[in-house]
Amino acid sequence: MSTSKIRTLLEMIKFEHSVFALPFALTAALLAARFHASGALAASGVSGAPAWPTARQIFWIIVAMVGARSAAMTMNRIADLHYDRLNPRTQQRALVTGALSVQFAWGFTLLSSAALVVAAWQLNPLALKLSPIALAVVFFYSYTKRFTTWSHLVLGFCLGMSPAAAWIAISGSFDPRMLILCAAVTLWVAGFDVLYACQDIEFDKQVGLYSIPKKFGVAAALAIARAMHVLMVVLLGWLAWSFHLPWPAWVGIAVVALLLAYEHSLVKPTDLSRINAAFFTVNGYISLLFLLFWGAAVAVSQR
Repeated sequence: MSTSKIRTLLEMIKFEHSVFALPFALTAALLAARFHASGALAASGVSGAPAWPTARQIFWIIVAMVGARSAAMTMNRIADLHYDRLNPRTQQRALVTGALSVQFAWGFTLLSSAALVVAAWQLNPLALKLSPIALAVVFFYSYTKRFTTWSHLVLGFCLGMSPAAAWIAISGSFDPRMLILCAAVTLWVAGFDVLYACQDIEFDKQVGLYSIPKKFGVAAALAIARAMHVLMVVLLGWLAWSFHLPWPAWVGIAVVALLLAYEHSLVKPTDLSRINAAFFTVNGYISLLFLLFWGAAVAVSQR
């Protein structure tokens, strides 16, 4: 594969946006290593139990996350090809212009799906058993805009699954507290997807696709997105409390809240010109800074 084709592929799947969910998954991995894996070993009488995920576990979690997201994004482009051809905003995408073929996209989807399954196999039996379900969910999202206004929440859940998956990858079991983080990530992603969907409100009306902006209008959609993000911050506080995390976690929540407030200040019902800054830049900072502060909280909690 040529370098230019690789660049086109990475642009099509917005590879750089893998940063959105990955830090939340890695945070869950840190929590699992600290509060489950090392705790289980300590309870069995093993001293000096490691409180960090191994490099091998982190590697396969990253492979699984990138594989799942790449498969989902490529499948979304395949499923939406008809609409991408009609929408002026998306007419330069690779499958529309022919820079990449549909056959190639299907092959890459299968390869990315296989990467997820192999990574899950390398992690533990439960992760392997659940990997087909994860793929089914992310593929299902591509068709939800055809029949439900709330497709944004389905997209959110696709990324929101990642913390639970990372916990399972480390521990081989599930902790109900991960549902809190899954819900927080789901609302975070759904909220900023609602903002992004405001760009396509007229197109959605023309072709019969569903979205919150189309159903409720831009002003109400922005209010719904704000409510989702407020609830996200509340859930993060609940999660920090449930793990008895020290002060860095709470500072991280405050930073997330401030960045979300800034994100919403960039978008007005009458001015969507800064939507890309709100969608891409700010949310990248949110996820990375969340991992930084919560990683510090896990480290501090060991002392």
